[in-house]
Amino acid sequence: MSKAQSEIPATVKSAGRPKASEVEARTQELIHAAGCLILRHGYTKVSLEAIAREARVAVRTIYVKFGGKAGLLKAVLASRRERLFAGHNMDIDTRPLREIVDDFARSFYDLLVDPDTMAMQRVVIAEAGSNPELAEAFYEGGPRLTRETLHRFFARPDIRCQLRDDVPLDLLPIHLIGCICGDPIGRFLFPDAEPSREEARRQLTARLDLFYISVLKNC
Repeated sequence: MSKAQSEIPATVKSAGRPKASEVEARTQELIHAAGCLILRHGYTKVSLEAIAREARVAVRTIYVKFGGKAGLLKAVLASRRERLFAGHNMDIDTRPLREIVDDFARSFYDLLVDPDTMAMQRVVIAEAGSNPELAEAFYEGGPRLTRETLHRFFARPDIRCQLRDDVPLDLLPIHLIGCICGDPIGRFLFPDAEPSREEARRQLTARLDLFYISVLKNC
């Protein structure tokens, strides 16, 4: 090695691929930027070029990582679902059934009434009829995964044995989600009339009581 080469600073010699943490941070920035633009302008009106420009990445990067705009939307939804299930794996949670469902219900309700979530749902409702890709991406990235998680939970032998024998497992996820949601039409039409957090919790508890009465053997 020449004297000139030995005097090159180590930081220069080690320059190369970014660290995994840096790549993940940039990916999350891209997902965040996409979510913000979709909420602001709608799914159809936002181009990949605009998203790439906002996130300071190449359009090719979006295709490589997500396959396109639909895949990017799924990633936006997945990031929101991670908040819902963070620290709670319903496949292996050994707590009593009611504790598990109560925790899920409170987290899921908070997610439903989150302003960004409601705004995203409005975007999907407004554009899904004319954009099948949007409808499919939203369903695959959100509702389908949540329903499958709940179905696996209710199908666990230790959970299934606590349910009435005549309860159809396939309908339980939708039944529970309906009990959690309450009055979604009123929520969308009259957002200013949304009850206080304390009242919303009380109403949620009442709806969950009805759910338990309708599905549990000894209730």
